[in-house]
Amino acid sequence: MPTMSDVARRAGVSVATVSHVLNGTRPVLPHTRRAVLDAVDALGYTRNTLARSLVTSRTRTIGLAVSVIGNPYFTEILQGVEAAALAAGYGLLVSDPHDDPAHEREVVRLLHERRVDGVIVAPSPRPHDLLAYLTRHAVPAVLLDRLPPPAEPAGAGAGAAPPRFDHVGAENTEPMTALVAHLTGLGHRRIGLVAGLPGLSTTAERTTGYHRALTAAELPRDPALVVSGNSESAGAERATAALLALPEPPTALVTANNTMTIGALTALGGRGLAVPDDIALCCFDDFAWAGLFSPRLTAVAQPGREIGARAVALLLDRLADPGRAPRTERLPCRLVHRTSCGCPDPGSAPGLHSELRTVREGNPS
Repeated sequence: MPTMSDVARRAGVSVATVSHVLNGTRPVLPHTRRAVLDAVDALGYTRNTLARSLVTSRTRTIGLAVSVIGNPYFTEILQGVEAAALAAGYGLLVSDPHDDPAHEREVVRLLHERRVDGVIVAPSPRPHDLLAYLTRHAVPAVLLDRLPPPAEPAGAGAGAAPPRFDHVGAENTEPMTALVAHLTGLGHRRIGLVAGLPGLSTTAERTTGYHRALTAAELPRDPALVVSGNSESAGAERATAALLALPEPPTALVTANNTMTIGALTALGGRGLAVPDDIALCCFDDFAWAGLFSPRLTAVAQPGREIGARAVALLLDRLADPGRAPRTERLPCRLVHRTSCGCPDPGSAPGLHSELRTVREGNPS
């Protein structure tokens, strides 16, 4: 089996230079780097990462715990995390906590036991055990998409502050305000909201944005117009059915994530309602096939891949400087204006808020 010394001899450099190239520990001239990598390929050399981890106490792996299976948004984040981790020379271990508090703690424990250098996790609505584990074991961690709750449960200690972690996610409140304001600008006075899973910060922030738009339009808040779809398709189908069954049903509908948009469309189609002729529909979370529906869906698009990449950057910063103050980063969204809102032409939408960078599908500005 070839050794690092064999690579150094073939490339005509020192063993230290080979180490710097392979481990990214020091800048190396491009032609020298190319010579080392060519020697690695020619000899079929592979690093003994296990031996290296015993010396450095680092495995150069990152653990990612997100509910990727049922949510295209988290799939985009996964792609961003993977690309950024690979570019930095890190491997990735992925697990799905299914938004279950007990399962997410177990998932993170298993990742920790496999000696990942740090974890990126999208916390469940009740992440107290998870946060306590991360704090107790000093696991470098970045919280993804969702903020932790503002306080720990009873028993955390009188006056105890909740653990703080780095966090990265999209803006939620202002984009939802802009989306609902677009509907009020089109004349809608009864706008239903299919809200996400209770307890998530994203659910609370998007609901706040919905209410702010109603207040700005001087419309009353009707609690019956906000129904939880539990961030899932089946739940959104039930929520939409409940909204349609109201004595005065909404004339427009907003879904708070892409998975729930599918459930809402299923409920509308099952009742023979056409979008937007019978009811307008807008959604928070754009997704790959949103432009293929008829009509095409007007949606707030979150920068999933960029969020994933920033999560990796924050985690690497934390590994380099464990004592630095936690940071929260919010990335801007954009409104992809199509036709499900009832506008005949995507370029003629009135009343869009300046907080969102609005694009016409296929022609980003």
